[in-house]
Amino acid sequence: MNVITLLLSATSQGILWSLLAIGVYMTFRILDIADLTAEGSFPLGGGIAAVAIINGIHPALATLLAFGGGMLAGLVTGILNTKFKIPALLAGIITMTGLYSVTSRVMGAPNIALLGENTVFTATQTMGLSKNNAVILIGLLITLLVIFLLVLFFQTEIGLAVRATGDNPDMSEANGIKTENMKLLGYMISNGSIALSGALLAQNNGFADLNSGVGTIVIGLASIIIAEVLLHNKPIWVRLITIVAGAIIYRFILALVFEMNVEPTDSKLASAIVLVICLSLPQIRSKFTFKTKKGANVHATSSKNQ
Repeated sequence: MNVITLLLSATSQGILWSLLAIGVYMTFRILDIADLTAEGSFPLGGGIAAVAIINGIHPALATLLAFGGGMLAGLVTGILNTKFKIPALLAGIITMTGLYSVTSRVMGAPNIALLGENTVFTATQTMGLSKNNAVILIGLLITLLVIFLLVLFFQTEIGLAVRATGDNPDMSEANGIKTENMKLLGYMISNGSIALSGALLAQNNGFADLNSGVGTIVIGLASIIIAEVLLHNKPIWVRLITIVAGAIIYRFILALVFEMNVEPTDSKLASAIVLVICLSLPQIRSKFTFKTKKGANVHATSSKNQ
């Protein structure tokens, strides 16, 4: 596979995965919560969309239904965390575990094929676009719409309250913000976006798989870390866009790794190694910056002495 084809494939996949990364960012960075519900809401979104499509529902509506299913999954985790006072990490694990059975019930089978069915990408393909280009076009439109809506949301009073809750929950509560409700809202938006990613990827791949959620949190975190290495301390809309770039870069790195004839059974190990490298980048960057500044200071001091 040549580099251009590899890049197009990574871009199309990365754009769809970026919606998952944006969802993970919502809890991981905005709310400062480690939420593992992602590994359950992702296949749930794919399962809901696939079942809806094969039952004759329009793909766009099926995708919206998947988004709603993800929001409900986030609501469950949020209730466990805020109302029942179960630690966030454990609440996510409980919901993720339960969602495996829920998704299995929804799908009625371990996987559902969508070959020959209309998807949200079909219309643009019939206009003469290749599959990768159709996925890039539709995926980019949906992703930019999500980013636009999130940016608008974070400029509202409720959106600012959600961000304040993540920054300092005690101070926010002292100022009259209902932090539990803000967390619930954050959980719902996060997992809705993750389920949306699952629905779009199921339509792109041509099937929905019950086990597709395994390792999804890794992809989300890697995309966020790469984005923060590229640009940090920027406005929220810039950070969300760089997450899309981070997801594309991550998929491109993985594509290059898989081009080296990596065994299918070693794919998770390869993903883990790539994630370790991504997580190490901020440390490497800070040390390099420190050494550069230190060297510049030494040079400046010696110049003064002369």
